[in-house]
Amino acid sequence: MHQIINFLIRYKTFLLYILLMIISLALTIQSHSYHQSKFFNSSNWVTGGIYQTTYNITSYFDLKTENKKLLEDNTKLRQYLYNSKRTESIALDTTTIGYTVISGQVIKNSYSNQHNYITINKGKKDSLKQDMGVITDKGILGIIENTSSNYASIQSILNLHSNINAKIKNTDHFGSLIWDTKEYNTVQLIDIPRLVPLTIGDTIVTGAMSSIFPENIPIGTIKKFNLDTSKSFFNIDVALFNDMTNIKNIYVIVNRNRTEILELEKETVANDQH
Repeated sequence: MHQIINFLIRYKTFLLYILLMIISLALTIQSHSYHQSKFFNSSNWVTGGIYQTTYNITSYFDLKTENKKLLEDNTKLRQYLYNSKRTESIALDTTTIGYTVISGQVIKNSYSNQHNYITINKGKKDSLKQDMGVITDKGILGIIENTSSNYASIQSILNLHSNINAKIKNTDHFGSLIWDTKEYNTVQLIDIPRLVPLTIGDTIVTGAMSSIFPENIPIGTIKKFNLDTSKSFFNIDVALFNDMTNIKNIYVIVNRNRTEILELEKETVANDQH
């Protein structure tokens, strides 16, 4: 206490000056609207900046929650689209097949090998099985090959063994989608007859000859094509919609009737052999 008193006595002139200056500023601001406006505007600018910074920090930490919610909303929307009667490019034309969509995320990706695989954070506990199709918001990604309790590995479309039914959009001209291992952003569509009219930029989508993918899932666009004269079929380079080097969120397509379809096909083949 004695030190405080000594401090006040020692700096009494300076402290008196500060006090008088504060009083004079207060009186000036109070008596002049211009100064009052400037004062409050400055105050609002400071507090507004603090609030904005606080909001930005809070929003940053909320991103994970918001992204999860967005992914869940997209999953519900896609599930509706694949089971709807509408015929837009992303929708399913046939209503007799029921699809479920399961969202997930990529935890490991490869695209520079001849046999590329992608690992996702969903597995058997999420009802994932072998031969389920996997897509992104831009197009197809691949097909599930193996599953563990919590994870699944996907055979990427960038795999030498990949073979997916595909067609030219708005036509019934089907072929097989393969990869020649040369470019990570380009795959090949083969077995399209020479009589089919083709144009650079035509869209390639999934076909209807598979129980793995719904029809009309986007794949890419025709980059170039040439005719294999010995077989009378086109070899078509397809520029992928997906950036295969930057994949995060994915959707697994579950065909609820696939087992029944496969059993029927197996029975049909068995009967034909007798």
